[in-house]
Amino acid sequence: MFEHKTFSRAAAIAAIAGLAGLSPARAEDTVKIGLILPMTGGQASTGKQIENAIKLYIQQNGETVAGKKVEIIVKDDAAIPDKTKTAAQELIVNDKVNFIAGFGVTPAALAAAPLATQAKIPEIVMAAGTSIITERSPYIVRTSFTLAQSSTIIGDWAVQNGIKKVATLTSDYAPGNDALNFFKQNFTAGGGEVVEEVKVPLQNPDFAPFLQRMKDAKPDAIFVFVPAGQGGNFMKQYAERGLDKAGIKVIGPGDVTDDDLLNNMGDAVIGTVTAHLYSAAHPSQMNKDFVAAYKKAFNSRPGFMAVSGYDGIHLIYEALKKTGGDTDGTKLVEAMKGQKWESPRGPISIDPETRDIVQNIYIRRVARSKSDGELYNVEFQVFEAVKDLGKTKK
Repeated sequence: MFEHKTFSRAAAIAAIAGLAGLSPARAEDTVKIGLILPMTGGQASTGKQIENAIKLYIQQNGETVAGKKVEIIVKDDAAIPDKTKTAAQELIVNDKVNFIAGFGVTPAALAAAPLATQAKIPEIVMAAGTSIITERSPYIVRTSFTLAQSSTIIGDWAVQNGIKKVATLTSDYAPGNDALNFFKQNFTAGGGEVVEEVKVPLQNPDFAPFLQRMKDAKPDAIFVFVPAGQGGNFMKQYAERGLDKAGIKVIGPGDVTDDDLLNNMGDAVIGTVTAHLYSAAHPSQMNKDFVAAYKKAFNSRPGFMAVSGYDGIHLIYEALKKTGGDTDGTKLVEAMKGQKWESPRGPISIDPETRDIVQNIYIRRVARSKSDGELYNVEFQVFEAVKDLGKTKK
């Protein structure tokens, strides 16, 4: 248990030491970023992508910003909230970090929120996608996405493209519920019908029995949300159960066809339509350069988690430039509000009201590239500057 009293005392001692000029000069010249990521377990691909992208950004932009040396401390929480909380406490109290960042799943981001508030340090969410996250602390800023951004849009698209009956399969935790509810809201409002709803456990799900139920329901499509890292396993079982042969399409937010794993999913995934924030096939020059540099450094293709980490560290650098290297947490969060920049995913900004990301959402279809024979999410429609609809509808 993390007691307020203990924390306040530790914070007070650190503050007095700082005021008395007792902190070593080296500490004052360093900005410490505590990265809490799932480096092991079912979400490990998320952690790896974010860590890789941050390494790449620092390699490209230097390890000093606003006169400070950037130090990254990585802690593995395996996407288990109790471990997230412990890691955040250690980073804040022992390592005296200026930022905590990462957070592979929503329960992890929520576990750290009260600690960010107590310590008055920014919590940069680079992965987790439930709408409520940014409302849990005034120090949380997000560079990833919300499920509402993509799920409402794919709901509208499905109705407009002749999909009348849908079965839904979603992971049974907060983002899965967001994805399901926002999809249903728009799909049914347009006249669509949900014929079967299935929720699968977050940890080590076996999709096969659920997929049989989906097949029996004979929908036009399955709406799927599983977190990044589980899409490969889902698509494998979808093909094994013959749902592709039965003409049942897959639609959903783009987590299920994450670029990181897409190329190993086989032909069953071809034609899958998703709404999402990033594709490695996004045709901008900036993205082509980003993909080439990432592939060269890590021998793999970047997915949306990589770009969220890349943008997260960019936001930290820009905030430090704006404060002139001042690491006061409140000033840093203020410096982040309203920031706008060109990302490999396209133009993005931080909503000054909600501290959440505003970005383009693209409708994409999986196809095999004629140039390199690999599978890609090919964008064919764009919705520009989408805010978090989970908050704007309130």
